[in-house]
Amino acid sequence: MTTRIPLWRSLFTEQPRVLLENSDFSVTAFRYDSGVEGLRLQNSRGHLVILPWMGQMIWDAQFDGHDLTMRNMFRQPKPAKEVVETYGCFAFHSGLLANGCPSPEDTHPLHGEMACATMDDAWLELDGDTLRIGGGCEYVMGFGHHYHASPTVALHKESALFDITMSVTNLASVAMPLQYMCHMNYAYVPQATFEQNFPDEALTLRESVPAHVKPTPQWQAFNQRILQGEVSLKTLNAPEFCDPEIVFFGDKLDRYTQTPEFKMIAPDGTTFVTRFSSKDLNYVTRWILYNGDQQVAAFALPATCRPEGFLAAQRNGSLIELAPQQTRTFHVTTGVM
Repeated sequence: MTTRIPLWRSLFTEQPRVLLENSDFSVTAFRYDSGVEGLRLQNSRGHLVILPWMGQMIWDAQFDGHDLTMRNMFRQPKPAKEVVETYGCFAFHSGLLANGCPSPEDTHPLHGEMACATMDDAWLELDGDTLRIGGGCEYVMGFGHHYHASPTVALHKESALFDITMSVTNLASVAMPLQYMCHMNYAYVPQATFEQNFPDEALTLRESVPAHVKPTPQWQAFNQRILQGEVSLKTLNAPEFCDPEIVFFGDKLDRYTQTPEFKMIAPDGTTFVTRFSSKDLNYVTRWILYNGDQQVAAFALPATCRPEGFLAAQRNGSLIELAPQQTRTFHVTTGVM
């Protein structure tokens, strides 16, 4: 039996308020000084902090004593229209009409309209050993697109793995473009190593330079060494060369496996994992950045395309068309093994 508890903004106040508590889970609602509402979901292994009314971002993730979230400059989430205005979260939904870094010819915001979308409703579900937060957002634009997005995050009893899901339904009478990435910003763990269940050669270095990347001679030389096979960056042992960012792409993953699985293994053996279906998410990006303000090792960002903007996806044939009334659902499992 599934128990659903509707959420209202009035439940979120400066004074934290426990909404649900049993022997397996607790849920606490609160409001940051910035005015953004937060919901803390906790089990015996750790917790997630979800922003139920702002794109259902996962602002914070901590399990087994490990802070999974990238180092960043934000002490709290900020009210924002674009994700770059509050770039301190563990995970966000990138898309849905457009995804990634826009080219000079693109007109969409960085990582699309869904990342900071105002949600219409939100709720909790308790179903056996699973606690889930869900939400709904209707996007409608005169003379434009019309869809309904429904993200969820599921936490399980005595588990440090959790599930992130996004479902989108085209409500318009014509087809809509669809691009999606589950953008998880894992913390940079010095000396950690990367593994995946397909050949290393399937991940290739990004050679294009987006507008936000300002190359340095040292960075260009390091990229050249990667291209020549002199270094692989399978181990996080060169932070001085990861500013600006180093990015790898994996395309058409269904050539290798139906269920891609990526791991980041810390020196103490702690293993962070991300797995998904290549039937739905057939591309992956690895994003590494290390400087005094931001440190991230996003070892696997599952997606429907590369994060190079709408026009690039249109040109290379990875742009999805969602038919009227059609629904697509994307599911990712991640956390600490």
